[in-house]
Amino acid sequence: MTTDEPHPIRFAVRGPIDHADLPGLCERVCRLLAGRSGCVVLCDVGGVTADAGSVDALARLQLAASRNGCRVRLRNASAELRDVVALMGLTDVLPE
Repeated sequence: MTTDEPHPIRFAVRGPIDHADLPGLCERVCRLLAGRSGCVVLCDVGGVTADAGSVDALARLQLAASRNGCRVRLRNASAELRDVVALMGLTDVLPE
């Protein structure tokens, strides 16, 4: 069986994520996604700290991915991280 959707790209983000790390993280993701419009990015966040800064960073990664025609889906998010995502109203932006 074939599918039109490209194979997902997988990577992991480990936290805590410092605000100073954001430009480099977004740059690496943009390089990874260059020329891969329509792809799905499976982002393992099992080691990410459940705080507003981490959710901000993940939302920025989603924005960077969408600018490249891709979308990020979280994997292995802790219940605490999912709660912070929901509290910030970003459940639709950062789906699992």
